[in-house]
Amino acid sequence: GAVSAETAQEMAQRARRLFNTDLALSVTGIAGPGGATPEKPIGLTHVHLSARDAEWGERHIWQGTREENKARSAEAALDLLRRYLERALAP
Repeated sequence: GAVSAETAQEMAQRARRLFNTDLALSVTGIAGPGGATPEKPIGLTHVHLSARDAEWGERHIWQGTREENKARSAEAALDLLRRYLERALAP
């Protein structure tokens, strides 16, 4: 399905290739209030960073409202980018 680690990875990789960038981020998830299944609950989110030298993905399950889940997902994506840059720029 569209909400999976594999989908998030493919989204980030294709965005990086399509826009010819050094890196790309993707987020896919079920923010709520609907759309959940027993296997994919509300709040399930996959975040992925694709770079020329790395592939990093994370899975989260948020417990907030739709707006809170979307905000936490965006924060998680930016945090993944921050951690990647810290590692890439470390002496």
